[in-house]
Amino acid sequence: MRKSHLALALMVLLGGCATEPAAPLASANNPKVNLTLSPQVTGGAAIAPRVSDMKSRRFHRIVQQKFDFSCGSAALATLLTYHYGIPVTEEEILREMIAYGDEARIRNAGFSLLDMRSFLARRGLRAEGFRLPLEKLAEAGVPAIALVNTNGYRHFVLLRGISADRILLADPALGTRSMPRVRFEESWNGVLFVILDRSETGRANFNLAEDWGARGRAPGTLVRDALDRSLTGFGMPGSPLFQGGTQIRPWIY
Repeated sequence: MRKSHLALALMVLLGGCATEPAAPLASANNPKVNLTLSPQVTGGAAIAPRVSDMKSRRFHRIVQQKFDFSCGSAALATLLTYHYGIPVTEEEILREMIAYGDEARIRNAGFSLLDMRSFLARRGLRAEGFRLPLEKLAEAGVPAIALVNTNGYRHFVLLRGISADRILLADPALGTRSMPRVRFEESWNGVLFVILDRSETGRANFNLAEDWGARGRAPGTLVRDALDRSLTGFGMPGSPLFQGGTQIRPWIY
């Protein structure tokens, strides 16, 4: 009983992307996602880009989330598909996470890092969460999933590039975003979730000029710009890539 309580507490701590209750999901026995759920909403503003060309550019090499609660699955799909050469769709991840997870908790709190870790483990990939500065990730040179908070809205994003003073995000709701490192650190909880295997592949697909080039602004980005400006405070076996980082303990199974 105590173990299950701890696991639930961790899920709540690390979960993200829940806004308001969505339509009922499929049961774990029949993990079929109802694709008629409401469109994703971020920070209370519906995302509806007016220019299709701009949208395609903004979501270049990014899996866009389809539901309020699915930023975690979309971020993971982006990480696997575009950074580790393992094609997978958001829907595939959604179905499996729901099949192996707690549907009620997922619907109300979104997916957690524990859900992602379990998904990867079923595919023979090790993944862990570390509390470490961005400098360490820059040294390792691999992408990482991070949890940020925008005015109380918890949201998973993929950190796919770092420069001397800026970071590059693949945001499942808003597309490609670049911002000052200090602004990102104000919204980030300090934990980075990384895949420990296939590090050479991860390095080869990190900090790509192609991804930085997709961040250009265009008409219709008012919602994204407003959210960028509003970012304000949030709140494992070690890999040699992350020496000096603090493993998140306890990792509750």
